[in-house]
Amino acid sequence: MKNLHKGSCLCKRVQYELSGEFQSFFLCHCRWCQKDTGSAYAANLFAQSSTLTWLSGESVVKTYHHPDSRHAKSFCQNCGSAMPTFAENLGLIVVPVGSLDSPVPILPTARIFMDSCAGWSKKLDDVPNFKRLPESE
Repeated sequence: MKNLHKGSCLCKRVQYELSGEFQSFFLCHCRWCQKDTGSAYAANLFAQSSTLTWLSGESVVKTYHHPDSRHAKSFCQNCGSAMPTFAENLGLIVVPVGSLDSPVPILPTARIFMDSCAGWSKKLDDVPNFKRLPESE
């Protein structure tokens, strides 16, 4: 029996399940991923030979295809959360890690497009860590 992974958006309007396994987990630092996440990189799982089923909200999932690249991003039209995208040109399903409600089954495979990496994100080991938002002084 294949692994079953469940996920949803922030507002819970969109819910999905993916039957199958993830072959890779990339932290993508390309400029397009930086723009569409508003962060230093996108954390995406890649699944081939898997089946994605929308349990609810498929009608509010929209996909943006960048005209000058193979980059695409699916998102909930209501809350803006990143949702799985069918990358037909690559023959796989790209699943944003943060959209999973199930535990992430694998560790990152690689950081990719490091030539576009935001300089500030390269050395974060010395940055203080907090369990929650630090208290105001």
